[in-house]
This record gives sequence, structure tokens and C-alpha cells, in this order.
Amino acid sequence: MDWGTELWDQFEVLERHTQWGLDLLDRYVKFVKERTEVEQAYAKQLRSLVKKYLPKRPAKDDPESKFSQHQSFVQILQEVNDFAGQRELVAENLSVRVCLELAKYSQEMKQERKMHFQEGRRAQQQLENGFKLLENSKRKFERDCREAEKAAQTAERLDQDINATKADVEKAKQQAHLRSHMAEESKNEYAAQLQRFNRDQAHFYFSQMPQIFDKLQDMDERRATRLGAGYRLLSEAELQVVPIIAKCLEGMKVAADSVDAKNDSQVLIELHKSGFARPGDVEFEDFSQPMNRAPSDSSLGTPSDGRPELRGPGRSRAKRWPFSKKNKTVVTEDFSHLPPEQQRKRLQQQLEERNRELQKEIDQREALKKMKDVYEKTPQMGDPASLEPRITETLSNIERLKLEVQKYEAWLTEAESRVLSNRGDSLGRHARPPDPPASAPPDSSSNDRSQDHKESSDEPPSEEGQDAPIYTEFDEDFEEEPTSPIGHCVAIYHFEGSSEGTISMAEGEDLSLMEEDKGDGWTRVRRKEGGEGYVPTSYLRVTLN
Repeated sequence: MDWGTELWDQFEVLERHTQWGLDLLDRYVKFVKERTEVEQAYAKQLRSLVKKYLPKRPAKDDPESKFSQHQSFVQILQEVNDFAGQRELVAENLSVRVCLELAKYSQEMKQERKMHFQEGRRAQQQLENGFKLLENSKRKFERDCREAEKAAQTAERLDQDINATKADVEKAKQQAHLRSHMAEESKNEYAAQLQRFNRDQAHFYFSQMPQIFDKLQDMDERRATRLGAGYRLLSEAELQVVPIIAKCLEGMKVAADSVDAKNDSQVLIELHKSGFARPGDVEFEDFSQPMNRAPSDSSLGTPSDGRPELRGPGRSRAKRWPFSKKNKTVVTEDFSHLPPEQQRKRLQQQLEERNRELQKEIDQREALKKMKDVYEKTPQMGDPASLEPRITETLSNIERLKLEVQKYEAWLTEAESRVLSNRGDSLGRHARPPDPPASAPPDSSSNDRSQDHKESSDEPPSEEGQDAPIYTEFDEDFEEEPTSPIGHCVAIYHFEGSSEGTISMAEGEDLSLMEEDKGDGWTRVRRKEGGEGYVPTSYLRVTLN
């Protein structure tokens, strides 16, 4: 079934239908265009959101970038940014493959439709003109027939009139004959015009207009097919980015699974571990009577001149980090403003960077030397003298970097020795002494002291508010180690001194007290058989001289 056969008389209907089809095509193009604008705005807002929450500082300068939870968040932001890129890709595909192409196709369809309907209207006009000619010839034939009949009647009346002259009768007969001849010619013309019109009308309704209608049908079907393909492109544009979007979502899931709380805790320790020893107990300052005790590093004593040593507020040996005043930090090149452990790490980083830069300059120098040799052997390739300034600059950089490497190596050695000195005499002061056995609790005095040490954290306090290592300040007050015992103690538990710097003792053994606990849980003692070392304070019952 086709339009030319079934809809031969529905010219206006076909005109309205084809116009509706083109309007629908334009509506779809407009819809996709607005959809594209929505996608572009969505992608733009997503990118702005990502930019707002991305870290402003580079990763190497941002300590927070070392935490897995921060890295996961940054990864999620990157995945969202990639997701926004896919939305932009959808908008671009829709804009190019749908909006531009369908808009261009719509213009072509409009021109083709206009051409077909103009052809149909010309055919209609020609048929109407033929019909007008037919009507004119018909009316002329009718008029001439009446005139001929009237002239014949006039001639017959004069012929029967006895009073009419022969000349009048002949004249009337000639007029009747003329009118009859004219009517015959009009009849022939009308017949020919009628035949011509019938032929044109048959051609119009059975050939010319059906062809035009079939062309319009073909055009409309092509438009509908192309519009259906445009509908399909809408889903294909989405399906094209589905795998990438799925990867983005999978990346977000992987980022969420990458959060490692334990590792983040360890990173926090590595970032802020100061290397300071924990502060010792605050000493009792007795202003009521002089104390007859041998001087030591960690107890009240009487100076050599016999006058009691009164410790006022200005003689505090150790700075208590929770209560110390936070002074403004002055940044130094050797990072001495940082705690020992952080200073060592920063110096190590700077040393590695200088070594990398030095190796880069050495490689560049070697490359310049090889290039110079090539220029000397093949002058047409270049002037060897042109490389001299760069070689000189490279040598200068190498010397400068070597001096910086030596400088940082010296600072690093000093910082490492500072870290080791804060750990005690050959014993890691940061190591926690063993807890007393559960079978036999110590006496009240040692238990109180042990309890204080158990509650202390393994990690040193924050670097803020702690100006210098605690044991360094003690060394400033007491530069000489005491040579005589400051008291005696009894081992209330057995202790196997297996670590370097410790000493073994048996339960109930009498020992000489050489140095009190400085707050790290260890006490230095001397055995009667000889030998000194550290033992856990909680394993002793101490009596001072």
C-alpha cells in the first residue's frame, strides 16, 4: 500500500502529516540539545566540587597525604572527576551525533518536502488551467450555438415574409450560415479541449500525483527511520560510557577498602614521633630541713659546701611538656627546631634529595662530555666551545651539591647520636620495662611507682611545648656521675638481664643503688659481686641513704 494509490485525494492531509513529522524531528533535536546542556552543567558542577575538595598542597608537602584514609578520599575525588569526564563525553556524543547531524538532516528533509509539494502544486495549477480552458471553450461553443440557432430562425422568418426583400433574405441566410460555421468550429475546439483535459486529468491522478505522493511517502519513511536511529543513539551514548563508569565505581569501592586504620596509626607515629624520653617523677622539694644525702642525678642532695640545696621554681630540672609554654618555633636549616626523631627523618629526606640531584648533575656532565667529544670529532655537528658554559655550570652544581651532601651527612650523624643518647646508656629508654610477675605483687612503695610507670605511654609526647630532650637538661645540672651508692635496694623478684645494659639479679638479693629511676621505669644498681646495670624499678624495694 502506498500513498499515491490509497491517498490520491488527500493532498492537504499529506501536507499536514509531513510537516508534523519534521516538527517532531525538530522537537527531538531540541530535547537532546537541552539534555546535553544538563549533562554539561552536571559535569561542570562535579568538577568544581572535586576541585573544591582536592588538597591544595602537593602530596610531598602534605603530611596528611600519607594516611590511607586521605589517599582513599583523594582517589574517590579522582574517580568522581573521571565520572564527570564520562558525562562530558555523553554530552559531546549527543551534541555531535544527534543534535548536529539530525538538525542538518532536518533541513535537508524540509528542502525535499518543499520541492515535492511545489511540484504537486504546479501540477494542480496546470490541471486547473486546463479545466478553465475547457470551461471557456464550452461556454464559447454554447454561445455560438445559440447565436447560430438565432441566426437560422431569423433567416427562416425573413424567407417566409412576403414583404422582405430578396437582399434581406440572402443577407440573413449568409449570417445564419456564418453563425452555424462558427458554432461548428467552437464545437470542434471544445471537443479537442475536452479530450486534452481528460488526458491531463488522467495523467494527473494516475501518474503525476501518485509519483509525488510516493516520493513524499519515501521521504517520510526515511525521516522516521532516521529519527528512530536518533532515539537509539540516546541509549548508545549512555551504554558507551557504562564500562568506564563501572570502573570509576569499582575504583571508589577499592578506595573504600584501602582504608587501613592500623597503618594510619603507625603513620601518625612515624610523622610525629619526637624521640624524646618521657619525663621522670616530679621530686619532692623539702624546704623545712636540709637533707643529708649524697648527690645524685635524680634525688635531693646537699652541696659540697654543706649548705642545703633548695630547689625553687627556677630550678626545675625537666620541662613538663603538658604545662610548658608553646613558644614560636624558629625554623632552622638543620631542622634542630624539631624533636630528634623528626629531625633525623627530615635530614634523611634532604640527604636523599641532594643525592638524587647530585646523580642527575653527574649524568648530565657525562652526557655533555660525550657530546663535546662528538663535536670535536665531527665539527659540522656543532661547536665544542658552545658546551663549555654548560659544563662549567654543571661542575659548579656538582661541587655545591657535594658540599650540601657532606653538610647534611654531618647533621644526620649528629641527629642520630642525639636520638641514641636520649635512649639511655646502651639501653633503649623508650623500651618499657617488664611488668612484675602476677604471682607475687611488690610492696606498696614499689607498686605505686610501678603503677605510675605502667600508665605512661610508649610514645613520647608531642614536639610542641618540649624545647629540649629531658636527659640533656639533667646532664646540664649533673655533669659528673656519682661514684658512691646513694642507697640500697632489695630485689623482690628474679630478673634475667638479657638485654645490653641490663644486669641479672636474684629474688631477695641486696643491691647498691647507684642511680634512681628517671621516669623511664629503670634503675641503675651495683651487685656486691661487682657489675653495674639497669633493672626494672618495679622489681625493687628501694631505701635511700
